[in-house]
Amino acid sequence: MDLTMCGLLVERAEELAQLYREKGNWNDVKQAWFDERLSSRSTRNSAQKLYRVLSSRLKNAPSSLPNASDLPLILDECTTKRDKAQVLFLYLVTDDPLVQYVVHAYANRVASGRDGALDFSNETLGGILEDLEYADGSPFEYAESTMTRWCEGFRSVMREIGVIENQQAVAGKPPSVSDVPLLVAMGYSYSADSDEERWFDTPIGLLYLFQPEDRWLELFDRVAATETWEFVELHGELRLSPNDGPYAWVDNGGVA
Repeated sequence: MDLTMCGLLVERAEELAQLYREKGNWNDVKQAWFDERLSSRSTRNSAQKLYRVLSSRLKNAPSSLPNASDLPLILDECTTKRDKAQVLFLYLVTDDPLVQYVVHAYANRVASGRDGALDFSNETLGGILEDLEYADGSPFEYAESTMTRWCEGFRSVMREIGVIENQQAVAGKPPSVSDVPLLVAMGYSYSADSDEERWFDTPIGLLYLFQPEDRWLELFDRVAATETWEFVELHGELRLSPNDGPYAWVDNGGVA
């Protein structure tokens, strides 16, 4: 239940990624992290918790997402904090099984065109979690107070990525996605699915950002317009393909 206390913590995650780019290994990153935290009067327990949660997201990120050493370059390309949050959100989803389970449920609700698909009330979130079972078939059990805090934490993340507009709202809508998080989401969609035809029909990165199918064509066109991707003919149909790899743009001067 780490989400209840940590959220995305965009600035801290960006700082940690920068340390990794500079140090090149996680042992040196950890030492530098604690030295900086303790010199700024953070408690060792709080520094440990932040490091454990944030480093897990970066260290355990699948190869289908950009390497942590490239994240500072990507985040520097972002023009708003929301853009950065949307990039980091993909790392959270792939690292936290509970978050991933809930995001999958909401992505399915959006894909089905369900009314009120992005309702993040405690009641709706609780209903989704009630269907969750452990591997042995036993029900997922939690204290009501823990459930409440988890829902608050999840809604906080939804606000950061632009799905929920303000502190009072519990209902959201698909967020707008700028070029940098769009390129990362597309690169993840392409790399996460070994089937070069199927990924185009179910782009998982766009689904994780709650983009409905009626937006995909516009998003595909925008990606192709960056000149880092292009439409190619495959079995008589047009499909998107990266020119030099899904994240080659990071080392080739960015989006522009």
